[in-house]
Amino acid sequence: MMARVICIVNQKGGVGKTTTAVNLSASIAVAEKKVLLIDIDPQGNSTSGIGFPKEESNGTIYQALLRGSGLKDMIQKTSLAHLDVVTSNTDLIGAEVELLQEKNRERRLEQLIKEVELDYEYIFIDCPPSLGLLTINSLTAAHSVLIPLQCEYYALEGLGQLLKTIRLIKQSLNPRLEIEGILLTMFDVRNNLSHQVADEVKSHFKDKVFKTIIPRNIRLSEAPSHGKPALLYDIHSKGAESYLTLAKEIMGNGERNGN
Repeated sequence: MMARVICIVNQKGGVGKTTTAVNLSASIAVAEKKVLLIDIDPQGNSTSGIGFPKEESNGTIYQALLRGSGLKDMIQKTSLAHLDVVTSNTDLIGAEVELLQEKNRERRLEQLIKEVELDYEYIFIDCPPSLGLLTINSLTAAHSVLIPLQCEYYALEGLGQLLKTIRLIKQSLNPRLEIEGILLTMFDVRNNLSHQVADEVKSHFKDKVFKTIIPRNIRLSEAPSHGKPALLYDIHSKGAESYLTLAKEIMGNGERNGN
């Protein structure tokens, strides 16, 4: 069976994108599903958040993208039995410019994923906080998009632009692309604004919003500095529990859609 490819995108930084990529990947892996996490963000936060030094420059997604092949050789094992990763670092900043000259430049990642799509059940792509060529590659390669949205003022700002980009990619490059769901993150139960934003997003996007809401959680924000997903850092934390719940929701969606 072929992997479900889900890219995690929001061109705004600081919305819980990498936290979601790392913790969702880990949570599905502990359900004994084979998962590959591809870090395609030059900041390399998924790379370090899962326990790999960003400085390592051999064997990253950058080399595979430029060559147009060899993703298999870049895959590394993590401390979780069913979770593998393809790392990234600041070399990727140059990739946007270097790929401009290439034919089929929007499809580089799609071609790479074809090498490994039978080896995994889920492939997650952590995108950069921009709508440049790396994100376009990710949207072209994916079956669906998961959009993290922080429960704060200006949460919806820029979302229209992202949805427009997704529509354009669907029309011109990837007709199968769907929205997996909108994930409310950084929810503070004591904060009125959090509740207002959550209500506004739900009334606007209805069943496209995940039932699971990710709370503001100290353990969740501490875990990356230890190079661990939250469930390896503190499995009883609210943050770890909420990503395990989200994993169940996503796996359930896949079964309903016949994947």
